[in-house]
Amino acid sequence: MKANEQFRKSVAELFRSQNLATLSTQHAGQPYASLVAFVASDDLDQIYFATPTTTRKYANLVADSRVAMLINSSMNQTSDFHRAISVTAVGKAKDVTEKDKKRILDQYLAKHPHLEDFVRSPTCALVRVFVESYYMVKNFQHVTELHLTP
Repeated sequence: MKANEQFRKSVAELFRSQNLATLSTQHAGQPYASLVAFVASDDLDQIYFATPTTTRKYANLVADSRVAMLINSSMNQTSDFHRAISVTAVGKAKDVTEKDKKRILDQYLAKHPHLEDFVRSPTCALVRVFVESYYMVKNFQHVTELHLTP
């Protein structure tokens, strides 16, 4: 298996096993982090999450679409230093278009059925992150990268 294929396989396995990601946005250079429930596209080119349009993270996204998302398998144990895998996805976020909304919402709710009322609220936005690069950390310090855009 090629390194690129193995990298994608590891990312896909991690994403299937985790429900939450840490989303990093910024406002005027000040980073801001928040937890979001997420789902990724099958090809891993996009990650989706939902947020109310009244939140600080949403205002930050509107002002500057650049984001980073951290997904990891840590359990807050000492063994995590050698066993946990962390993946940071870097890209740009935009609201999901009406054309794609039903398909993506179905995918999102398949993973997070308990969030149906939340995500169907009229003040909730479904957001798509166009992933540009992934950075994977294993064994606490072994870093590999995958760049999806030139």
